[in-house]
Amino acid sequence: MEESAQQPHLPFLDRRAAGSALARVLRPHPGTIVLGIARGGVVVAGAVAEALRLPLDVVVIRKVGHPMQPELAIGAVASHGQAVATEHAGGLPAATVQSLFARASEQARSLEDRLRGETAPLAVDGRPAIVVDDGIATSATMMCAVNAVREMGASFVTCAVPVAPADCAANLRPHCDELVVLVAPRDLPFAVGRYYFMFGEVTDARVIDELARARERLKAPPS
Repeated sequence: MEESAQQPHLPFLDRRAAGSALARVLRPHPGTIVLGIARGGVVVAGAVAEALRLPLDVVVIRKVGHPMQPELAIGAVASHGQAVATEHAGGLPAATVQSLFARASEQARSLEDRLRGETAPLAVDGRPAIVVDDGIATSATMMCAVNAVREMGASFVTCAVPVAPADCAANLRPHCDELVVLVAPRDLPFAVGRYYFMFGEVTDARVIDELARARERLKAPPS
């Protein structure tokens, strides 16, 4: 049983519910595109895009874990090559860091190929973008996503997450045009899954389904 499933006071039932809650407070600009960070962020982003009737796409970021403590992020890398390093990379040999980032970059490209298949990415250049994840444990993944989206040409970048530690939110705020965080706890230790009643693994198939359903929704006439 998930640890979070034992806590009935949790703010979010699941990722879809968290996305619906985000959608209620977001005020998108005309032409906005929603970008979910794979994998879990795409489920949250799918609910945001559905509620606001906006196009949905995926941005693929891979966390780079410390070789001795894989859960400790030394950085993150995007499928298009953008990278962010944390202070935890400083104590490692440069060759080790380079190798870890190169491996993560290859994994990110492979994951994007699997998730997209033959579908081309949506155009971001000149458009406002809402970058969504299911939570922030460290700011490296979202920082990397923001850098990637800016390089794609986004005109305005909103970072939107259901939950993030207060210190991570403060670190991230200067790097985006708008930051929306529904729950910003100060308690430690922090884990994103503790704020969800259901926080299971998100598969490639689930992400592919979210993207396909979003494309179909935009083809349908408004009700």
